[in-house]
Amino acid sequence: MNLEDFSYDLPSHLIAQYPEKERTDSRLLVFNRGEGTIHHDYFRNIGHYLLRGDVLVLNNTKVIPARMEGKKLTGGKIEILLLERKDERTFLSLVRNAGKKTALHVEIGDVRVSLSKQNGQWLLILPHGERDFQKLLSYGKPPLPPYIKREVEDLDFERYQTVYAKVEGSVAAPTAGLHFTESLLEELEAKGVEILFITLHVGLGTFAPIKTEKIEEHKMHREQFSVDREVFERLYRAKKEKRRIIACGTSTVRTLETIFSEKEKRLAGYTELFIYPGYKFSAIDALITNFHLPKSTPLVLVSAFAGKENILRCYREAIKNGYRFFSYGDAMLIL
Repeated sequence: MNLEDFSYDLPSHLIAQYPEKERTDSRLLVFNRGEGTIHHDYFRNIGHYLLRGDVLVLNNTKVIPARMEGKKLTGGKIEILLLERKDERTFLSLVRNAGKKTALHVEIGDVRVSLSKQNGQWLLILPHGERDFQKLLSYGKPPLPPYIKREVEDLDFERYQTVYAKVEGSVAAPTAGLHFTESLLEELEAKGVEILFITLHVGLGTFAPIKTEKIEEHKMHREQFSVDREVFERLYRAKKEKRRIIACGTSTVRTLETIFSEKEKRLAGYTELFIYPGYKFSAIDALITNFHLPKSTPLVLVSAFAGKENILRCYREAIKNGYRFFSYGDAMLIL
Protein backbone atom coordinates (compact mmCIF):
# COMPACT_ATOMS: atom_id res chain seq x y z
CA MET A 1 0.00 0.00 0.00
CA ASN A 2 1.20 3.49 -0.85
CA LEU A 3 1.37 6.27 1.69
CA GLU A 4 -0.43 8.59 -0.74
CA ASP A 5 -3.50 6.36 -0.46
CA PHE A 6 -3.97 7.73 3.06
CA SER A 7 -4.00 11.39 2.09
CA TYR A 8 -6.92 13.80 2.06
CA ASP A 9 -7.42 17.55 1.72
CA LEU A 10 -8.44 19.43 4.86
CA PRO A 11 -9.31 23.14 4.94
CA SER A 12 -7.06 24.76 7.53
CA HIS A 13 -9.98 26.45 9.32
CA LEU A 14 -11.22 23.00 10.42
CA ILE A 15 -8.08 22.33 12.49
CA ALA A 16 -9.30 22.94 16.04
CA GLN A 17 -7.19 25.52 17.85
CA TYR A 18 -9.18 25.35 21.09
CA PRO A 19 -11.33 22.70 22.75
CA GLU A 20 -15.09 23.12 22.95
CA LYS A 21 -16.23 25.03 26.04
CA GLU A 22 -17.64 21.80 27.48
CA ARG A 23 -15.93 18.49 26.78
CA THR A 24 -19.13 16.68 25.80
CA ASP A 25 -20.19 19.44 23.38
CA SER A 26 -17.90 17.91 20.74
CA ARG A 27 -19.70 16.48 17.75
CA LEU A 28 -19.79 12.74 17.15
CA LEU A 29 -19.83 11.04 13.76
CA VAL A 30 -21.16 7.50 14.14
CA PHE A 31 -20.14 4.99 11.46
CA ASN A 32 -21.77 1.57 11.40
CA ARG A 33 -19.45 -0.84 9.59
CA GLY A 34 -22.09 -3.50 9.06
CA GLU A 35 -24.64 -1.16 7.54
CA GLY A 36 -22.23 1.34 5.99
CA THR A 37 -24.24 4.21 7.49
CA ILE A 38 -23.11 7.58 8.85
CA HIS A 39 -25.04 9.36 11.59
CA HIS A 40 -24.35 12.78 13.13
CA ASP A 41 -24.70 13.39 16.87
CA TYR A 42 -22.97 14.95 19.89
CA PHE A 43 -20.54 13.22 22.21
CA ARG A 44 -22.82 13.73 25.20
CA ASN A 45 -25.16 11.20 23.56
CA ILE A 46 -22.58 8.44 23.12
CA GLY A 47 -24.47 6.35 25.67
CA HIS A 48 -27.26 5.91 23.10
CA TYR A 49 -24.92 3.63 21.13
CA LEU A 50 -23.48 1.59 24.01
CA LEU A 51 -25.25 -1.44 25.48
CA ARG A 52 -25.47 -2.98 28.93
CA GLY A 53 -22.55 -5.41 29.19
CA ASP A 54 -20.30 -3.48 26.81
CA VAL A 55 -16.75 -2.96 28.03
CA LEU A 56 -15.32 0.53 27.52
CA VAL A 57 -11.52 0.60 27.77
CA LEU A 58 -9.77 3.91 28.50
CA ASN A 59 -6.09 4.87 28.55
CA ASN A 60 -5.34 6.50 31.92
CA THR A 61 -1.92 7.84 30.99
CA LYS A 62 -1.21 11.36 32.24
CA VAL A 63 0.44 13.97 30.00
CA ILE A 64 3.52 15.53 31.52
CA PRO A 65 4.39 19.19 30.80
CA ALA A 66 7.12 17.95 28.50
CA ARG A 67 7.85 21.13 26.49
CA MET A 68 10.71 23.09 28.04
CA GLU A 69 12.64 26.23 27.24
CA GLY A 70 16.18 26.31 28.56
CA LYS A 71 19.16 28.59 28.49
CA LYS A 72 22.62 27.51 27.36
CA LEU A 73 25.46 28.48 29.64
CA THR A 74 26.62 30.67 26.73
CA GLY A 75 23.33 32.56 26.94
CA GLY A 76 21.36 31.28 23.94
CA LYS A 77 17.89 29.79 24.22
CA ILE A 78 17.19 26.13 23.52
CA GLU A 79 13.90 24.22 23.16
CA ILE A 80 13.45 20.70 24.52
CA LEU A 81 10.63 18.17 24.23
CA LEU A 82 10.91 15.17 26.53
CA LEU A 83 9.92 11.98 24.68
CA GLU A 84 10.59 8.95 26.83
CA ARG A 85 12.06 8.25 30.23
CA LYS A 86 14.93 5.80 29.84
CA ASP A 87 15.78 5.58 33.54
CA GLU A 88 15.46 7.74 36.65
CA ARG A 89 17.89 10.37 35.35
CA THR A 90 17.76 10.07 31.54
CA PHE A 91 15.19 11.12 28.94
CA LEU A 92 15.14 10.67 25.20
CA SER A 93 14.38 14.16 23.88
CA LEU A 94 13.91 16.35 20.84
CA VAL A 95 16.11 19.44 20.89
CA ARG A 96 15.99 22.63 18.82
CA ASN A 97 18.62 25.38 18.56
CA ALA A 98 21.50 23.20 19.75
CA GLY A 99 23.64 24.21 16.79
CA LYS A 100 26.36 21.75 15.84
CA LYS A 101 27.25 20.77 19.38
CA THR A 102 26.75 17.22 20.60
CA ALA A 103 27.09 17.99 24.31
CA LEU A 104 25.64 20.92 26.25
CA HIS A 105 24.88 22.10 29.74
CA VAL A 106 21.52 23.84 29.98
CA GLU A 107 19.63 25.64 32.73
CA ILE A 108 15.87 25.09 32.89
CA GLY A 109 14.71 27.31 35.71
CA ASP A 110 17.05 26.44 38.56
CA VAL A 111 17.70 22.91 37.30
CA ARG A 112 20.95 22.40 35.42
CA VAL A 113 20.80 19.45 33.00
CA SER A 114 23.19 17.90 30.51
CA LEU A 115 22.32 17.22 26.87
CA SER A 116 24.23 14.54 25.01
CA LYS A 117 23.72 13.49 21.38
CA GLN A 118 24.31 9.76 20.90
CA ASN A 119 23.62 7.84 17.69
CA GLY A 120 21.64 10.77 16.34
CA GLN A 121 19.40 11.00 19.41
CA TRP A 122 19.46 13.56 22.19
CA LEU A 123 19.51 12.44 25.80
CA LEU A 124 18.67 14.83 28.64
CA ILE A 125 20.44 13.82 31.84
CA LEU A 126 19.37 15.03 35.28
CA PRO A 127 21.97 15.46 38.02
CA HIS A 128 20.03 13.48 40.63
CA GLY A 129 16.70 11.89 39.72
CA GLU A 130 13.07 12.05 40.81
CA ARG A 131 13.39 15.23 42.87
CA ASP A 132 15.01 17.05 39.94
CA PHE A 133 12.44 15.57 37.55
CA GLN A 134 9.48 16.96 39.48
CA LYS A 135 11.18 20.34 39.73
CA LEU A 136 11.90 20.21 35.99
CA LEU A 137 8.23 19.54 35.24
CA SER A 138 7.25 22.63 37.20
CA TYR A 139 8.94 24.68 34.44
CA GLY A 140 7.35 22.74 31.58
CA LYS A 141 4.29 23.38 29.47
CA PRO A 142 1.73 21.02 27.91
CA PRO A 143 3.21 19.62 24.68
CA LEU A 144 0.55 20.93 22.29
CA PRO A 145 1.06 19.63 18.74
CA PRO A 146 2.52 21.99 16.13
CA TYR A 147 -0.74 22.37 14.18
CA ILE A 148 -2.16 24.32 17.14
CA LYS A 149 -0.87 27.73 16.05
CA ARG A 150 -0.94 29.62 19.33
CA GLU A 151 0.89 29.85 22.60
CA VAL A 152 0.04 27.51 25.46
CA GLU A 153 -2.64 29.01 27.71
CA ASP A 154 -3.79 28.21 31.24
CA LEU A 155 -6.76 26.22 29.95
CA ASP A 156 -4.41 23.74 28.22
CA PHE A 157 -3.06 22.50 31.56
CA GLU A 158 -6.54 21.12 32.26
CA ARG A 159 -8.01 20.46 28.83
CA TYR A 160 -5.02 18.71 27.21
CA GLN A 161 -5.58 15.96 29.78
CA THR A 162 -8.35 13.41 30.26
CA VAL A 163 -10.44 13.65 33.43
CA TYR A 164 -9.27 10.14 34.38
CA ALA A 165 -5.54 10.71 33.76
CA LYS A 166 -3.59 8.96 36.50
CA VAL A 167 -0.24 7.44 35.47
CA GLU A 168 2.33 10.09 34.58
CA GLY A 169 4.29 9.54 31.37
CA SER A 170 2.73 10.69 28.07
CA VAL A 171 4.08 13.47 25.89
CA ALA A 172 0.88 13.70 23.86
CA ALA A 173 -2.70 13.31 25.01
CA PRO A 174 -4.78 10.23 24.18
CA THR A 175 -7.15 12.68 22.53
CA ALA A 176 -10.19 10.44 21.98
CA GLY A 177 -10.65 10.47 25.74
CA LEU A 178 -10.69 14.27 26.05
CA HIS A 179 -14.46 14.29 25.37
CA PHE A 180 -15.42 12.36 28.51
CA THR A 181 -16.50 13.99 31.76
CA GLU A 182 -16.81 12.27 35.13
CA SER A 183 -20.60 12.63 34.96
CA LEU A 184 -20.76 11.03 31.50
CA LEU A 185 -18.68 8.09 32.72
CA GLU A 186 -20.99 7.72 35.73
CA GLU A 187 -23.98 7.77 33.35
CA LEU A 188 -22.46 4.96 31.29
CA GLU A 189 -21.70 2.88 34.38
CA ALA A 190 -25.28 3.35 35.59
CA LYS A 191 -26.43 2.00 32.23
CA GLY A 192 -24.40 -1.18 32.78
CA VAL A 193 -21.30 -0.37 30.72
CA GLU A 194 -18.17 -1.84 32.32
CA ILE A 195 -15.31 0.70 32.35
CA LEU A 196 -11.72 -0.54 32.50
CA PHE A 197 -8.39 1.28 32.38
CA ILE A 198 -5.10 0.40 30.72
CA THR A 199 -1.95 2.52 30.38
CA LEU A 200 0.04 3.35 27.28
CA HIS A 201 2.36 6.35 27.42
CA VAL A 202 1.86 8.17 24.13
CA GLY A 203 5.15 9.13 22.55
CA LEU A 204 7.01 9.21 19.28
CA GLY A 205 5.41 5.97 18.10
CA THR A 206 2.01 7.64 17.82
CA PHE A 207 2.93 11.04 16.39
CA ALA A 208 6.07 10.36 14.33
CA PRO A 209 5.30 10.74 10.61
CA ILE A 210 5.48 7.85 8.17
CA LYS A 211 8.46 8.51 5.90
CA THR A 212 8.37 5.40 3.71
CA GLU A 213 6.46 5.31 0.44
CA LYS A 214 5.21 1.81 1.22
CA ILE A 215 3.14 1.61 4.40
CA GLU A 216 4.44 -1.86 5.23
CA GLU A 217 8.03 -0.58 5.47
CA HIS A 218 7.30 1.86 8.29
CA LYS A 219 8.74 0.92 11.69
CA MET A 220 6.91 2.12 14.78
CA HIS A 221 8.84 3.61 17.66
CA ARG A 222 8.22 1.71 20.84
CA GLU A 223 5.79 2.93 23.50
CA GLN A 224 5.47 1.68 27.07
CA PHE A 225 2.25 0.01 28.25
CA SER A 226 0.89 -1.83 31.27
CA VAL A 227 -2.35 -3.69 32.03
CA ASP A 228 -3.36 -4.94 35.47
CA ARG A 229 -3.89 -8.69 35.73
CA GLU A 230 -7.47 -8.18 36.96
CA VAL A 231 -8.24 -5.92 34.00
CA PHE A 232 -6.92 -8.54 31.58
CA GLU A 233 -9.00 -11.26 33.21
CA ARG A 234 -12.14 -9.11 32.96
CA LEU A 235 -11.40 -8.40 29.29
CA TYR A 236 -10.79 -12.10 28.63
CA ARG A 237 -14.08 -12.97 30.33
CA ALA A 238 -15.92 -10.38 28.22
CA LYS A 239 -14.47 -11.89 25.03
CA LYS A 240 -15.59 -15.39 26.07
CA GLU A 241 -19.07 -14.04 26.81
CA LYS A 242 -19.12 -12.29 23.40
CA ARG A 243 -19.63 -8.87 24.92
CA ARG A 244 -18.35 -5.90 22.93
CA ILE A 245 -14.99 -4.39 23.80
CA ILE A 246 -14.97 -0.71 22.86
CA ALA A 247 -11.54 0.91 22.75
CA CYS A 248 -11.23 4.64 23.33
CA GLY A 249 -8.33 5.83 21.19
CA THR A 250 -5.73 4.25 18.96
CA SER A 251 -3.31 3.95 21.90
CA THR A 252 -5.84 1.73 23.67
CA VAL A 253 -6.29 -0.33 20.50
CA ARG A 254 -2.56 -0.96 20.18
CA THR A 255 -2.31 -1.98 23.84
CA LEU A 256 -5.23 -4.39 23.68
CA GLU A 257 -4.17 -5.89 20.38
CA THR A 258 -0.63 -6.34 21.72
CA ILE A 259 -1.74 -8.34 24.74
CA PHE A 260 -4.39 -10.37 22.90
CA SER A 261 -2.43 -11.17 19.74
CA GLU A 262 0.72 -12.56 21.36
CA LYS A 263 0.89 -16.21 22.43
CA GLU A 264 2.70 -15.30 25.62
CA LYS A 265 0.58 -12.64 27.30
CA ARG A 266 2.74 -9.67 28.23
CA LEU A 267 0.85 -7.35 30.55
CA ALA A 268 3.63 -4.75 30.69
CA GLY A 269 6.53 -3.67 28.54
CA TYR A 270 6.88 -1.94 25.19
CA THR A 271 4.88 -2.29 22.02
CA GLU A 272 6.02 -1.54 18.49
CA LEU A 273 2.81 -2.92 16.97
CA PHE A 274 1.95 -1.16 13.69
CA ILE A 275 -1.62 -1.81 12.60
CA TYR A 276 -2.40 -1.25 8.92
CA PRO A 277 -5.02 -2.64 6.50
CA GLY A 278 -4.91 -6.44 6.40
CA TYR A 279 -4.39 -6.71 10.16
CA LYS A 280 -6.69 -9.24 11.87
CA PHE A 281 -8.09 -7.72 15.06
CA SER A 282 -8.11 -9.99 18.11
CA ALA A 283 -9.40 -7.72 20.87
CA ILE A 284 -11.70 -4.86 19.92
CA ASP A 285 -15.24 -4.68 18.52
CA ALA A 286 -15.76 -0.91 18.34
CA LEU A 287 -13.64 2.22 18.49
CA ILE A 288 -13.95 5.80 19.72
CA THR A 289 -11.43 8.02 17.98
CA ASN A 290 -10.70 11.57 16.84
CA PHE A 291 -10.07 12.67 13.25
CA HIS A 292 -6.42 12.09 12.40
CA LEU A 293 -3.75 13.73 10.29
CA PRO A 294 -3.31 12.64 6.67
CA LYS A 295 -0.68 9.92 6.17
CA SER A 296 -0.43 9.25 9.93
CA THR A 297 -0.20 5.94 11.76
CA PRO A 298 -3.49 6.54 13.65
CA LEU A 299 -5.28 7.15 10.32
CA VAL A 300 -3.80 3.94 8.95
CA LEU A 301 -4.97 2.08 12.08
CA VAL A 302 -8.59 3.25 11.86
CA SER A 303 -8.50 2.41 8.14
CA ALA A 304 -7.48 -1.14 9.07
CA PHE A 305 -10.47 -1.36 11.42
CA ALA A 306 -13.17 0.20 9.25
CA GLY A 307 -11.75 0.04 5.71
CA LYS A 308 -9.76 2.81 4.03
CA GLU A 309 -12.51 3.85 1.62
CA ASN A 310 -15.06 3.91 4.44
CA ILE A 311 -12.83 6.11 6.59
CA LEU A 312 -12.09 8.52 3.76
CA ARG A 313 -15.83 8.71 3.05
CA CYS A 314 -16.46 9.52 6.71
CA TYR A 315 -13.76 12.19 6.61
CA ARG A 316 -15.27 13.78 3.48
CA GLU A 317 -18.66 13.80 5.23
CA ALA A 318 -17.12 15.37 8.33
CA ILE A 319 -15.40 18.07 6.28
CA LYS A 320 -18.62 18.83 4.40
CA ASN A 321 -20.43 19.22 7.72
CA GLY A 322 -17.78 21.41 9.33
CA TYR A 323 -16.41 18.98 11.92
CA ARG A 324 -13.34 20.12 13.84
CA PHE A 325 -10.22 17.99 13.33
CA PHE A 326 -7.23 16.68 15.30
CA SER A 327 -6.40 16.88 19.03
CA TYR A 328 -8.97 19.44 20.18
CA GLY A 329 -11.45 18.45 17.50
CA ASP A 330 -14.55 16.26 17.26
CA ALA A 331 -14.91 12.49 17.57
CA MET A 332 -15.94 9.37 15.68
CA LEU A 333 -17.59 6.21 16.97
CA ILE A 334 -16.98 3.21 14.73
CA LEU A 335 -19.32 0.30 15.42
